[in-house]
Amino acid sequence: MKQILFSISFMLIATFSFSQINHDFEGVKGCSHSKAHIGQDFGRYLYNWQSEYMNDYDVTFYFLDIEVTSTSLFIEGNSTMNGIALVNLDTFAIELKSFQTITQLLFNGVDYTANITRDGDNVIVPVAEINAGDSFSAQIFYNGIPPTGGFFSGVSNATSPYGKGVTWTLSEPFAASDWFPVKQDLEDKADSVWVFLTTSSDNMAGSQGLLTDIVDLGNGNSRYEWKSNYPIDYYLISFAVSEYQEYNVYAYPEEMGGDSVLIQNFIYDDPQSLAQNKAGIDETAPMIELLSDLYILYPFSEEKYGHCLTPLGGGMEHQTMTTIGGFSFGLVSHELGHMWFGDNVTCATWSDIWINEGFATYSNYLAEEFIHGWSSGQSFIKGAQDYAMSAAGGSTYIPIDQVYPGNEGRIFSGRLTYYKGASIVHTLRHEIQDDELFFNVMETFQTDFTNSTATGEDFKNTAEEVTGMDFEQFFDQWYYGEGYPKYDIEYYNLDGGNYFDILQTTSSSTPFFDMLMEMRIYFEDGTDSLISFHQNENFISYSLYTGKEVVYIDVDPNDWTMEKVSSIAVAIKENQSEMTFKIGQSQVSDDVTLYFSNKENSNKNITITDISGKVVYNGQTEISEFKINTSFLTAGVYIIRASDGESTFVERFVK
Repeated sequence: MKQILFSISFMLIATFSFSQINHDFEGVKGCSHSKAHIGQDFGRYLYNWQSEYMNDYDVTFYFLDIEVTSTSLFIEGNSTMNGIALVNLDTFAIELKSFQTITQLLFNGVDYTANITRDGDNVIVPVAEINAGDSFSAQIFYNGIPPTGGFFSGVSNATSPYGKGVTWTLSEPFAASDWFPVKQDLEDKADSVWVFLTTSSDNMAGSQGLLTDIVDLGNGNSRYEWKSNYPIDYYLISFAVSEYQEYNVYAYPEEMGGDSVLIQNFIYDDPQSLAQNKAGIDETAPMIELLSDLYILYPFSEEKYGHCLTPLGGGMEHQTMTTIGGFSFGLVSHELGHMWFGDNVTCATWSDIWINEGFATYSNYLAEEFIHGWSSGQSFIKGAQDYAMSAAGGSTYIPIDQVYPGNEGRIFSGRLTYYKGASIVHTLRHEIQDDELFFNVMETFQTDFTNSTATGEDFKNTAEEVTGMDFEQFFDQWYYGEGYPKYDIEYYNLDGGNYFDILQTTSSSTPFFDMLMEMRIYFEDGTDSLISFHQNENFISYSLYTGKEVVYIDVDPNDWTMEKVSSIAVAIKENQSEMTFKIGQSQVSDDVTLYFSNKENSNKNITITDISGKVVYNGQTEISEFKINTSFLTAGVYIIRASDGESTFVERFVK
């Protein structure tokens, strides 16, 4: 899902195709990772506004048979839900907003309309008991007008640029109950879905799956009968209706051996609409072929991919038929990426929306890299990283207590969910250091969780199994943690050697990012060299013997990692010591942290003097990271010295 906002910087406008993303809300900056959440039975977890009776069954099938119009939000018809009882079930519950009037409810063919009670958005119905393991069918007849309330409303209506009405749905994350009876549980995918849409014969109506029939009802109306046999999550069920024309193209993924995937497009019924959008639609085919090669074969190849054009400010990845506001390269590639990440494999919890949005955003990057070229991909990922670092804190993982209706802005934060999310995937690719292995992780994850749901932990486990690497710390710092690393680098040349003192501090609560880093070193003779190093402590020293003098350093020249460089300075030294230290900040409030480069447990004497030379602190330490409480100091400039008996180093800080 992407939302276009136009109040963003020129640089980001130039490098991104934005859509259904909230760029304004940056959310609560508190701790975003609780190990207690990991391993919970999310499969049975329902939000506290949902009836506990929805724990008692699994959905197997939805069938919506409804009348819709392109000129209003009014919906009338019936919906059938088939399911299987998980316990002895004597109370049936679904979600349907109160502005939808239920005129009849049948459970296994018996009329229970008189038994209906409502509790908030829950419809609760005592029924004749069925045994655990038994199947059931519930049919609900209803009608009503959902309110229009912005981007996260279930049904919207507007006028196309050609003066025709358009009505469309957008149920993510909690708005499906605006327009049909539903169980809004991410881990309970239905096995299949039918959506029959009756509308004026002047219109066309799009939905997921295959269009199996268009029935002329003889009264000026037609019924569009869409059927899908793939598992589907509740919020990916959709419709769009307007005076459309159909324009179709085909993709030919290599794995299909000459067979094709239909790309079915409903666009406004005006010659200018086709002329304006044809090129963008045509680009969908090579994107499907690319992602089928990088991930797995397009997951819904036996049905279709497609688009319904609406005045939506962005796009929504409705399964097999994206609802879309335009056909920019970035928007199309993002929404298409969702067919793998979001639709085939869906986040098991809204806390793990990264599985959907972070990877769809990275699919946009991959389309740039492999179709438009490496430099285009770099422009995209650099913009993503810069936007993710436009504020100091915030985690990509969303704490459960921040997941609720009305807080959609946090769930779909452009900065954290989309662009920090994509940047994390890119950094993981760099950590693996093997593209074949990285894409094997993607393929394995898609295969293992196909037609199902997964969490961020599931992806971590897959990455570990495929690569044999340990990503526990990586996920703790990047996915659950907050902020990003900041670098201060000092370098000097001595007797043909090049020496680099590299200090990493961080922008927020995560104290350290263990990571692979690259620097391009430029020498006085015009040559350069790309060096890689492992930042395994906050302060490390790195040496390089070249016989040439370093004149310039470019940190992370290929934009693999997300960091800011605070300073790069040239030092003048007469000898190289085993003991060097840096302070974490030049301006302090209650404490100052010293980072020592030597890994030995050597004893260091530490003194702090004020500007007059008066000693205000004496201490000793053998550890490589030492924090001194400075709350007793008055405001002013101070000198801090550290000595190991052989060498003495001095830094200044301001209280």
